[in-house]
This record gives sequence, C-alpha cells and structure tokens, in this order.
Amino acid sequence: MQRTKTEMIQPTAGGMSSIDARVMQLQGELAQMHQQVRHAQKLASLGTAAAMLAHEFNNIMTPIVGYAQYALSSKDSALMTKALETTLRQTETALGMSERILGLARDEPVSFASVPLREVVDGAVACLCRDLTKDGITLSLNVASETKVRADARQLRQVFFNLLLNARDAIEGRSGRITIDAAESDEGAVRITFCDTGCGIPRERLSSVFNTFVTSKAARNGNGMGGTGLGLAICREIIEEHGGSIGVQSSLGEGTTFTIILASPA
Repeated sequence: MQRTKTEMIQPTAGGMSSIDARVMQLQGELAQMHQQVRHAQKLASLGTAAAMLAHEFNNIMTPIVGYAQYALSSKDSALMTKALETTLRQTETALGMSERILGLARDEPVSFASVPLREVVDGAVACLCRDLTKDGITLSLNVASETKVRADARQLRQVFFNLLLNARDAIEGRSGRITIDAAESDEGAVRITFCDTGCGIPRERLSSVFNTFVTSKAARNGNGMGGTGLGLAICREIIEEHGGSIGVQSSLGEGTTFTIILASPA
C-alpha cells in the first residue's frame, strides 16, 4: 500500500520529524568533519615545521657535541669555560625552537584580544626554525611595534606561518624576497600584505586558491610531495572568523601578494 506524505513523515517522541532529526544529525557530522579538516591542516603545517626543525637540529647539535668534547679534554680552564658557554647557548637555541613548534601544536580556547601585530609576525617567522638567507631569501618586515589588531594571537600566527611557508616554497630554488607590510587605515582597520617574488600562481587557478584541496605545490615541485590544499582554505576561514578578509594577486613568474584586512582594537 502506498503511504501518504503525512504517514511518511512521522514526528519523533520530542515532536521532531524524522527528516528534521536526520538534518540535525548530518549537521553534526558536517561540523565534526570540518574540525577534522582543520586538524589535518595543523598536522600538515607541523610536519613541515618538524622537518625544518630536524634539519636545524643537525646544524646545532654538531657544534654542541664538539664543544662538549673539547671541554672534557681541555686542561685550560678559560677555554673550557668558553666551550661550555657556547654549548649552553646552542642548547638554549635548540630548546627555543622546540618550544615554538610545540606552541603551534597546542589546542587552546580561542581568545580575542588586542594583539601587537609585530609580535605575531615575529612568532610566525621564528616557527620556521631556519634563517631564510640560507635559502637565498631576503625577509623584509615593515610592521611597526605599536600596530595592534583584534585577534586570537595563536590562530593569527598559524595563518602567517602558512603564508610564509607558501612564500618560501614559491621562491625555492632561486633567490628572492619576502616582504611583510602592515599599515593602519582611517577606517579603523589594519592592512597586512605578504608579498613574495616567487613563481606566481597561474591565472586559471587564482580564483580557486582558497578552495579546500586546491594546491599547486605538487605540480610545481614535481616530486609528489606537494601541499594538502588545506592551508589557504583554513587561512581564509580563520581570517573571516576574525571579521576580516583575505585576498590574493599574482603574476606568473613574478610573484604573489596576499592581503589581509583586520580590525584595529576598539
């Protein structure tokens, strides 16, 4: 017997139809998947940071071992003291790098506050755990210490870190420059730009760079180790959660500029 529409949509015990209940279930599943995507992006960023950290640790640990061995074998107290002081400085550098990577990994409640922008930028640069000049990249920071934005510092640092990784990857294999500028507007907003002189983004891909799972890194690198396509999508989401906006301009072979607009503290 064919059931009528009224018979097919029966209310649940709480007065909710089966369709409404299914919609709520799907919304919950979608929210859960969304959190998993954001977590996957964080893991991808941490993986890149950990790889750079491991490389820099090799550079740091070699002199640490050498100076420690010298201190043990030396009979000259002055030279022994110098060797131990150098070992201590190198160790503190290594510990600082580890702490910055752990900071990226922490899950803490979102807290919006008046944030010194330069501190967030410096923190993102520090998370690279590598002097960019070693890769032939000049980094220029034009961000005044007094400039502030209303933001969650940890999330904003993640956005800046991802943009720096993208800029570094775009310049990889050539000499180039990354420039970060910030300027306050008369409308109570702060305009932040990340500009690189890298390979640029093809025009046909420019309109979709903020879409989930869109990436040009695999094609550019040609080594099967490209990006996940999550970074820029999450960056846009975080910026929009801050009530701001992010856009991109690029010329193939010349470079790319990402522009972020955030509100100044009230």
